[in-house]
Amino acid sequence: MVPDNLEGAIVLSLIDFFLSFVVISGIGVILALFRHLNRLGQIDEKALREGH
Repeated sequence: MVPDNLEGAIVLSLIDFFLSFVVISGIGVILALFRHLNRLGQIDEKALREGH
């Protein structure tokens, strides 16, 4: 339990600070995965023009 005083507010601020890095890192990982997913779904335009 976090106390309801200045020390508790500082503890909550530190927890929030570190968790924001976790969330931002998670978003970075997801955005990095989009690059790899894009390579998997690459469409060959030459094959499309030939009807394959």
